[in-house]
Amino acid sequence: MMQFLPYVLMFVVMFVFLILPQQRKIKKEKEFESSLKVGDKIVTKSGIHGKIAELAETTVIVETMSGKIKMERSAISLDMTNALNKK
Repeated sequence: MMQFLPYVLMFVVMFVFLILPQQRKIKKEKEFESSLKVGDKIVTKSGIHGKIAELAETTVIVETMSGKIKMERSAISLDMTNALNKK
């Protein structure tokens, strides 16, 4: 039994430092995606800045300076959008 203790301990440490933070980040991104509303200023993961013009279940229409773009909600970056809105 004692010979398996290091493996169990290693798994617990890996779970706490690698898996739990990733799960928290995914949960925050899902909450962010569901809280989007028309008029919000956003930044996509590819760096496109714009304002939400329309919302659908899984997609958004983003109004940029060059026109409107339809994209998935998951393409909107939580970190970059928060940084933009803090300015």
